[in-house]
Amino acid sequence: MNVEKVNLFDKFSKFTDHFSPKIVGELNGQQVKLVKFAGPFVWHHHELEDELFYVVKGKLKMQLREKTIEVYPGEFVIIPKGTEHCPDADEEVWVLLFEPASTLNTGNTENEFTKNHLPII
Repeated sequence: MNVEKVNLFDKFSKFTDHFSPKIVGELNGQQVKLVKFAGPFVWHHHELEDELFYVVKGKLKMQLREKTIEVYPGEFVIIPKGTEHCPDADEEVWVLLFEPASTLNTGNTENEFTKNHLPII
């Protein structure tokens, strides 16, 4: 078994694309993913999976149908399964996602943002 620490800033420096999650860790059927958002994503929900969005840098606007939650560095929001949501960012935001490995990034919606195979960095 190879145990090593992960430096988030180093990992975020390895990519520039938006809306394209990268896997940086796995545990107990869950994946730790990094993603950069800029602008609105897509309205979607996940039937079976909860998602955790932890902001590392920038400000994430998590749009829900009934309200928008602003999430700042050092804060996170958990989106329960079945909850329609749309991540949005006025400027680039770095987000750590913690979710089951089965989670498709666009949930019940498939479009140009859908990533069926995520790279490990």
